[in-house]
Amino acid sequence: MTTATTSLTTHPWFFCGIGGSGMLPLALILRGHGAEVAGSDRSCDQGRTPEKFAWLESLGFALHPQDGSGITSAAQTLVASAAVEDTVPEMVRAKELGCPRMSRAELLSHLFNAAPQGIAIGGTSGKSTVTGMTGWILTAAGRDPTIMNGAVMKNFIAPDAPFASARVGQGDVFVSEVDESDGSIALYRPAVAVLLNVSLDHKSMDELRELFGDFLARAEVAAVNIDDSESAALTTRAGRLITFGIHNPDALIGVVPGSITDGPISQSATIIDRRDGSQHALNLKVPGRHNLANALAAIAAASAAGVDVATACDALGTFAGLSRRFDIIGTSASNITVIDDFGHNPEKCAATLKTLKAHPGRVIAFFQPHGYGPLRQMGAELAETFARLLGPDDVTILCDPVYFGGTVDRSEGSERIIRLIESHGGRAEYVPARDACADRIVSIAQPGDRIVVMGARDDTLTSFARTILARLD
Repeated sequence: MTTATTSLTTHPWFFCGIGGSGMLPLALILRGHGAEVAGSDRSCDQGRTPEKFAWLESLGFALHPQDGSGITSAAQTLVASAAVEDTVPEMVRAKELGCPRMSRAELLSHLFNAAPQGIAIGGTSGKSTVTGMTGWILTAAGRDPTIMNGAVMKNFIAPDAPFASARVGQGDVFVSEVDESDGSIALYRPAVAVLLNVSLDHKSMDELRELFGDFLARAEVAAVNIDDSESAALTTRAGRLITFGIHNPDALIGVVPGSITDGPISQSATIIDRRDGSQHALNLKVPGRHNLANALAAIAAASAAGVDVATACDALGTFAGLSRRFDIIGTSASNITVIDDFGHNPEKCAATLKTLKAHPGRVIAFFQPHGYGPLRQMGAELAETFARLLGPDDVTILCDPVYFGGTVDRSEGSERIIRLIESHGGRAEYVPARDACADRIVSIAQPGDRIVVMGARDDTLTSFARTILARLD
């Protein structure tokens, strides 16, 4: 443990929203370094995903109602995302006591920058998968990394770690996805910066180009996807550079043309390292061309950190994927498959839909928007994506956006997206209540269909998908 890390463990911490996908792994890492950590979560108070909070308590986390009662001392540092409103009781109480406050990104960047070798995974889409892949390669190579992920990594799930979105290692390497949506990517000083893609999400393209360009410039080595034109244009900002790509013949880590074999739940290809001309078999247990691109990114990242390409390819052969990333819940007796997926922005949804449409069978796409604000920002692009990639027999079903409280403007939601999908020639239905969506899906499902449950910021979507599968059986 470094001196910078030790300074973070000498006082108690309180996480507001400790069960969130960005908060939970950070709390696990901080506690893994020996810190005293408590927290609260609205989801816990509302009885959602009780098994997660029971597990946190079993690890020694003190959980409190989100009523301010857990903030008891000025010595506590409050960790809260920028989205947490000042009226939340923890915020009010911390201000009264004079508690220091850190954002999630500030704390993560402190831990990351203190590591001897930080590998930062950036880009609009694919960050969690590439973080999981890179972490698994480094684990297989004996590097014992610390891994911070926004998703549960199936390879690290164990009876004592059912929600393995973090791994606390004793090695020098810290692998983390880094977020551009709030600008916090600027806080990280990576030894290796990985850039997957640059596309419209939470910020304008000009802002994204500046953020990602600066990200590459700060790194000792940059690994960049040159199949993506926006990313390729930023390679001039990098110092040492390792490029990767499926299609671009100039990519240093690439794919032998004609070597890709696709399956519904797997794929294989021959990887070429154009630095020495060597070729390596890659057999992935996850489908979709986007996951092949993710694998190339992880191979390039690991190579930049000193792991040879052959070792990386071998490790990826046993990569089991992430929860909620094209996660096949099961197939019913009537041959209807249910898939749980994190798709929530245009690029992520497109990757999932393309993977589904690469194989026969009707698609029923259920989409729960992850908020009213994001839906206003990217709704038009989302609608175009569903309309363009799904066929006349497929159907998109939307419920109302997820809402856990707060003062957000809820005047316009999913109805607008349905209208936009239909204006592009797509087929879509608006069913406001999520439970009623399940009724509708079960009533129209036919043998051979693939039902995909899509959305973010709501862990109960997995149980929703499982409920649909159980009803089909």
